[in-house]
Amino acid sequence: MHPMRVLTDEDMSAYVDLVISAFLSTDSAEDIGARMRIVLADSRQVGVFDDDRLVGAMSVGERRLTLPEGTAVPFAAVTYVVVAADQRRRGVLTGMMRAQLAEIHDAGGPAVAALWASEAGIYQRFGFGPATSQIEYAITAKTAFRPGIDLGADRVRELPAEQALPHVRALYDEYAAQRAGALSRDDAIWQDWLHDPEAMRRGQSRLRWAVHPRGYALFRAKPRYNDRGAAGEITVEELTALTPQAHAALLRYALDMDLAGEISLSAGMDDPLPLMLADARAAVGKVQDGLYIRLVDVDRALAQRRYSAPVDVVIEVTDDLCPWNAGRVRLAVDDQGVPTVTRTGDPADLAASSTELGAAYLGGTRLTRLADAGRVVERSPGAVSALSTALSADREPRCLEVF
Repeated sequence: MHPMRVLTDEDMSAYVDLVISAFLSTDSAEDIGARMRIVLADSRQVGVFDDDRLVGAMSVGERRLTLPEGTAVPFAAVTYVVVAADQRRRGVLTGMMRAQLAEIHDAGGPAVAALWASEAGIYQRFGFGPATSQIEYAITAKTAFRPGIDLGADRVRELPAEQALPHVRALYDEYAAQRAGALSRDDAIWQDWLHDPEAMRRGQSRLRWAVHPRGYALFRAKPRYNDRGAAGEITVEELTALTPQAHAALLRYALDMDLAGEISLSAGMDDPLPLMLADARAAVGKVQDGLYIRLVDVDRALAQRRYSAPVDVVIEVTDDLCPWNAGRVRLAVDDQGVPTVTRTGDPADLAASSTELGAAYLGGTRLTRLADAGRVVERSPGAVSALSTALSADREPRCLEVF
């Protein structure tokens, strides 16, 4: 393993170049660097060096993650993870991950870490499980709603970004406090939305801000014409609504945009969107994996959330990367959903790795599905179903923000 150290300001240029190379980006170093300096301002960057050359790097910050039942806890936000192309398969990424997870654990840091994966298979071998999913929809413009959809009396207005931001920020905070999978956003994150560099637009317009008293939509537009006339593209970057009426009004606003042919947006797995349309086939959806969760400290992670049903099970945990997690853990949840987590020598009711526990942590990936896939082993009849029910929630977890 090459030497690893904390990066300094003098290393940022090399880090930016490595990000551009690793992600096959065509954006300028100036644009990428400006964005990284905004979003990584309060994070810690580490890098691996081959002599004086930076060949691997990652950033770890701290934000808050909403769990089922509304508890918000700190988590280690892992991002901008890159390895030079000529250093792949040499243990650079494994070494960085092992060292950073151990450091978080040893310092008594957040019990969970999270990231978005550029490729679905990379991070599961490091204990990160796919905990949220979303549906990427393409919807024919002007598609009608079913009769009876309530748009409410409040109207949607477009505002300049700086004017809309206080309203949008307050709405997001209210949303994040009640939706599992939602992340906290500080000044730097909102500054990144305002920054809106050309590199983020992908040939589309500047970010446009549509606000409703109980929701908002941030979207971009791109003009396009075909033999039949206007066929513009509307890409909704984020739609957040606190009431069904706000959700319907904002969606209607996007669908009815003049000169548009198709609207693209990302929605949660339980979003009612297709059920609202007169022609459900006008919305073509593709399921994508979202936030990946890693239980850095299994005991503390299981103890810090609340559960939807009582359960008493012993879990045989395997974890090659974080050996302090390995062993048998008893999770006993009372009638109020409050857990007690202890180490035990009692026989295990089920066996799972840290990857599967991370995937199931927010209730979005059911433990029963993981068992059906052969990734969780049941040793006591009914144990998997009981724990799966306890981990579940009325609403599917939803992470709006790729970081």
